[in-house]
Amino acid sequence: MKVSQRTYIASEVITFSNTKGKFGGLSNMAPDYTLFVNEIIIPNVEALYQACRFPLFPELQKKIISQSSPMDAKRISREYTQYTRQDWENVKFEIMRWCVMVKLVQNWESFGSLLLSTSNKPIVEYSTKDQFWGAAPSDDKTLKGVNALGRLLMDIREKYVVDGSKINSISPPNIPGFLLFDHIITTVYDPSYVSMDFENRYAMELA
Repeated sequence: MKVSQRTYIASEVITFSNTKGKFGGLSNMAPDYTLFVNEIIIPNVEALYQACRFPLFPELQKKIISQSSPMDAKRISREYTQYTRQDWENVKFEIMRWCVMVKLVQNWESFGSLLLSTSNKPIVEYSTKDQFWGAAPSDDKTLKGVNALGRLLMDIREKYVVDGSKINSISPPNIPGFLLFDHIITTVYDPSYVSMDFENRYAMELA
């Protein structure tokens, strides 16, 4: 994605600024979207994204992921920015996209339905603090910012959700040192898909 700012007419877009309201589930901090990566339960997208900043520090990753509050996970990440992977600025968008795709694959009905409910309207993360991932008011009628997260959500909506073609897995991004707890992150699957595969293999073993 090119890092370019966009201007949006506020009355014509879907916005979210926190986890509350009709579209609060679009937030990376939204509860009720549990993730399962490398057999590890992760409470939300924010915790997963922040943990990915520190692939060489598994204990720090564990500290981040163990937080019940996504805000605490983000706060801890900010306290240890000196340990952030050196190429973070080059890979953070690709990692964010993967994190949101994990959310979709493992919460297809709930998150997919929420994305579909936005129709074809622009999606904007309303933020006065971060105009890279979101956008802020430039006057009383417009929002301005890179809105990287909103644009990512729109792209995923168009490519995967609109036509209803459910996907059962997502491969990790092709970046070096993509680790969680000292292990290479592998393909992430829809939990029901994994359960069905396990049940089929178990039935074959008993046959």
